[in-house]
Amino acid sequence: MTTISEQVSVVKDKNYDLIHTIQLSLEHVWRMETYIGDAEERGDTELATWFRKMQENNRKAADQGKKMLMERMQKENG
Repeated sequence: MTTISEQVSVVKDKNYDLIHTIQLSLEHVWRMETYIGDAEERGDTELATWFRKMQENNRKAADQGKKMLMERMQKENG
């Protein structure tokens, strides 16, 4: 019998998950540049456009996360 275990944060810092998610979003923004270039080289403008939308969504998510983190840290530091 196989059980699926829940993934738990390695670090027990209350902001760890937020910081990690910001990092992943920014990594996806960077990675999409490669995918956009690959699609354009193949002449697949539909796919390149979709990757750009994904890139923008990740950029927005990272910006929202950075704002949230900044607000939380300002509250903590008075």
